[in-house]
Amino acid sequence: QVQLVESGGGLVQPGGSLRLSCAASGFTLDTYPIGWFRQAPGKEREGISCISFSPELTYYADSVKGRFTISGDNAKNTVYLQMNALKPEDTAVYYCARATGYSDYRGCYSTDLWGQGTQVTVSS
Repeated sequence: QVQLVESGGGLVQPGGSLRLSCAASGFTLDTYPIGWFRQAPGKEREGISCISFSPELTYYADSVKGRFTISGDNAKNTVYLQMNALKPEDTAVYYCARATGYSDYRGCYSTDLWGQGTQVTVSS
């Protein structure tokens, strides 16, 4: 079955860290750009990071640049999002998605497969 499954969300205090995982099955992850997106209540979905393989290229939205790091583990067919220095405004449902395009200016585009999402709540 072709799917993406996110994990690693939870409740964290401001300034804390979380690592999200996006595990792929049914396809080889490093043959597609993989992106992380988030959607907060009442807001539009935001593309925050993207990784393209061979060569490895990464994209970060200004809102997360310097705090979040995207990486891939080909052996585990998994992409990670390390989130540090979390802020209350990072609270959202986080999704990973498979894309067919990558841009240095907007990250992943033309997505064709989405995970179910994982909730991240940053609160004291």
